[in-house]
Order: sequence, then C-alpha cells, then structure tokens
Amino acid sequence: MNAQVWIAILVGLAASIDDLARRHIANWIPAAALAGGFGWQIGQGGWQGALAALGGTIAGFGVFLVFYLLGGMGGGDVKLMAGFGALLGAGRLLEAALWTAGVGGILAVGVIAWRALRRLLGSKALDTAAGEGEASIPYAPAIALGVWLSLVPKG
Repeated sequence: MNAQVWIAILVGLAASIDDLARRHIANWIPAAALAGGFGWQIGQGGWQGALAALGGTIAGFGVFLVFYLLGGMGGGDVKLMAGFGALLGAGRLLEAALWTAGVGGILAVGVIAWRALRRLLGSKALDTAAGEGEASIPYAPAIALGVWLSLVPKG
C-alpha cells in the first residue's frame, strides 16, 4: 500500500469515528486530508500534482455543496470530500462520489429499516440521542467507504 491509501484509511477512520460518536467532523480531519492530499500529489507530480490536488479539492467541494445548501448534508461532510478530493484528484474523486452515493443509499435504507423495526417492536433500548440523532444519518462512513472503494485496483 502506498501513502495515498494510508492517508485515505487514517482520515476515513478518524472521520467515521468522530461522526458516529459526536455527529460532527472536527475541522482538523478534513484539514489533514487536504494537507496529506496536496503533499502526496506534489510528491508524485510536482506542480502538475498541485494542480491535480487543487482540481480535486474544487470538485470534492462542489460535489456535495448542493446537498449542503439544500440541508441534506453537514458542512463537515462537504469539507471532508474536498480534503479527499485533494488526495484523489478530480477524476478519481468523481468515482469516489459515485461509490459514496451507492454506499450512502444502502446505509440510508438500512437505517430506515432498523428504525421501522424498532418502532414495530416498541423498543426504546437502542434509541439514539434526542433531536438531530434520530433525523440524521452520519455520512462520514459512507464517504470513507466510497473513497476506499475508488482506490481498489481495477482489473
């Protein structure tokens, strides 16, 4: 495994743990992805790598900005995808976004089914925190899995 994969693994784990535990992604996590991404891209391609990181950052930010503006996603998710964009570059970032959408859809269906089952059984033992926790789904795990899947060698 190269440094790009290790950065993706570590940042993805940190973001997922933080989002699951606090329903919030600390700013240092996407900043670490951004710094690691620019460092890796520049190390691989010099100024062209810096441009690839910049393009990926812009693409990553833009991919989820619409969902954020519509209230369907938190700002931490947008920043995390921008950081991963620097690491992946625009081309691979778009692939990661598609993987993320698929994983996120599966996650959403699973959460909806789990909540319906809980209501059906009348169980309060596994309730999440009141308020935001019931309405929202932490998206960092889906983002991390999408990024990781985009890094799996094809062929």
